[in-house]
Amino acid sequence: MDTFKPPESVDTMNRKHLQKIQDQSSKVTTSFMWGCDSGKTFELLSGMGVSALEKEEVGSENIPHELLSNLGHPQNPPRKWLKIKGRDKDFVIIRRPKLNQENFPGVSWNLLPDELLLGIFSCLCLPELLTVSGVCKRWYRLSLDESLWQSLDLTGEILHPDVTVRLLSQGVIAFRCPRSFMEQPLGESVSSFRIQHMDLSNSVINVSNLHGILSGCSKLQNLSLEGLQLSDPIVHTLTQNENLVRLNLCGCSGFSRSAVATLLSSCCRLIELNLSWCSEFTKKHVQAAVAHLSATITQLNLSGYRKNFQKTDLCTLIKRCPNLVHLDLSDSILLKNDCFPEFFHLNYLQHLSLSRCYDIIPETLLELRGIPTLKTLQVFGIVPDGTLRLLRESLPHVQINCAYFTTIARPTMDSKKNPEIWGIKCRLTLQKPSWV
Repeated sequence: MDTFKPPESVDTMNRKHLQKIQDQSSKVTTSFMWGCDSGKTFELLSGMGVSALEKEEVGSENIPHELLSNLGHPQNPPRKWLKIKGRDKDFVIIRRPKLNQENFPGVSWNLLPDELLLGIFSCLCLPELLTVSGVCKRWYRLSLDESLWQSLDLTGEILHPDVTVRLLSQGVIAFRCPRSFMEQPLGESVSSFRIQHMDLSNSVINVSNLHGILSGCSKLQNLSLEGLQLSDPIVHTLTQNENLVRLNLCGCSGFSRSAVATLLSSCCRLIELNLSWCSEFTKKHVQAAVAHLSATITQLNLSGYRKNFQKTDLCTLIKRCPNLVHLDLSDSILLKNDCFPEFFHLNYLQHLSLSRCYDIIPETLLELRGIPTLKTLQVFGIVPDGTLRLLRESLPHVQINCAYFTTIARPTMDSKKNPEIWGIKCRLTLQKPSWV
């Protein structure tokens, strides 16, 4: 006779089904996660940048034997593991390892702050700076920092005007570029530059390019355009530089007397002015220049005008500029001995040049002893050797014929070792630093 079995309660059946589902789920999970061989497991973790756990006292953690068999790999840096307790069991989280300082000695470039990298970049010449700018995006950004481009020397180089505009846009303050070539047309639009000191002396640059570059300059303090072909628009462009204190237009041409008058009237802060040997200057040019000189000028060069500079111009000049310290009137052959009394009105005159003023009698130069402030006197071409010795004995406090070339408003004297522009040394050059 069959024994009757009462039916199981609903709660008992639910517990059995739930236990069966949990057992199957546990088998599936284990088979999926760790069902591969040990070699593939290690390669997979390494490719993901994750390291396996080291063999330690892991307690009751459920760690597969395949993973444990790969622990202690000699090439792996020390690993870290973190045990987090859950409701039913503990879990192990594998962390990405940090760089081992023993395997990677020194400090990574990526860990250096921007300030330190900029200090390193400041020791590089221009080709080296351009090279490091191609290393990565960060170095490219730092290589264009304005602090690296404050002084730039491209003497004697062949440059495209667009390249010049881009360089000046980097925040260049002092730009030395004499005897350079910029003949191709300027195609890039010009913005406002920060440049304050610029030397383009004796460069080969057409009028349109020069006008385009100078139109972006409104903060110039020192400017040298010696030997360049100018135009009235270029001269008028210079008037936007209200802080201009030194201007060298020696040997320039291509501008009218009205442009000269406008320029000198606008530049009311000029201290040094060189208008010597401008090839197209006429008497009216000289008169216009003299009539609009600023009283702030202390150093003036108006040499080279032979029959275009007269005594009346000298009288006007001294009235306009009573604070002259350095005056160069060389090659003004219309000046004679009767002009000497005018020099006595200059209470601060220290340097006077009358070279090749052939109508001046050498013996009358002794009258200049009446100028107590006079320190140097240049009289090349009008004093023979015998008279020169007598003149030096009579004027012992004055150095005579001690300088062949004028320095008024000129940016630099020729020096290959220390190229400077008005006393500012240009750090960024195409030449390697002297310590390399």
